[in-house]
Amino acid sequence: MSSSKNVIFLDTNVILSALFSAEQPASVILNYFIDGKFKVAISQHVLEEVIHNIKLKLPKALPVFQNLLINVPPVIVENPSFEEIVEWSMVIKLEDAGILAAAIAVRADFLITGDGHFFENAEIAVKSGLRIVTPSQFLETFKPA
Repeated sequence: MSSSKNVIFLDTNVILSALFSAEQPASVILNYFIDGKFKVAISQHVLEEVIHNIKLKLPKALPVFQNLLINVPPVIVENPSFEEIVEWSMVIKLEDAGILAAAIAVRADFLITGDGHFFENAEIAVKSGLRIVTPSQFLETFKPA
């Protein structure tokens, strides 16, 4: 992506946290995105997971999320290939390998997640070249212009 703005890849749990509670660090991150402080990327899989979970757990938030997608759309990347997922499943659980591969494919500056599996093995960040952080850790390092 050719832009001076950081590209932030959001995991499903971060988006859901932002929608469930305005008090969460994830909500601050979402508001920074809406204000144009950085670009957000998600995969098609993340989008589908978010919509599925909203419908199940917080159906009243669906119009809010749809409005966000229309007015401030994130970069939506294709799901990684089976081969890419298998490759990254050597360092992280198979169900998380697709998130990691998608974040790498979009050349994200940060992968923001609340999933502890991404932090269990330091090799994940080293091999992927990503800065993998929780929402709170991201807010400690990101200073909006």
